[in-house]
Amino acid sequence: MSYLDICITGWNLNALMFVVNLLIAIRTISTQDKSRLYEESLVLKELKEELEKYYPNRIYSTIITYLVPFTAFFRMGYRLIEMFFFFKKNQEAKIFDYMVYKYSYDIQRAKNNYK
Repeated sequence: MSYLDICITGWNLNALMFVVNLLIAIRTISTQDKSRLYEESLVLKELKEELEKYYPNRIYSTIITYLVPFTAFFRMGYRLIEMFFFFKKNQEAKIFDYMVYKYSYDIQRAKNNYK
C-alpha cells in the first residue's frame, strides 16, 4: 500500500465521519419543533461565544482536522464513544444536553488552564 493509498483511505474515513456528523445533526433537527430548536440554539450560541474567547482559532483547527488523513476519523470516533457513555449514564438526555455538557466542560477546562 503506497502513501497515497493510505492518505486516500484516511480522507475517505474523514468524509465518513463528516457524513455521520451531518446525519446526527439532521436527525436531531427533524425530531424537534422550531421554537424548541431556537431556544436551544440561543443557549448553544452563548456557550460557543464564550468558548471562542479561549479558543479563537477553533474553526481553523476543525477544518485542518478534516484535511489531515485519519484525524477527523479518530476525533469523531472518540466523541461518539464519549456520547455513547454520556447517554448510557444519563438515560433521558438528548444531544442538546450533551452539547451543553461538552461546551461547559471545555470552558471550565480553559478557565482552569488560563489561570
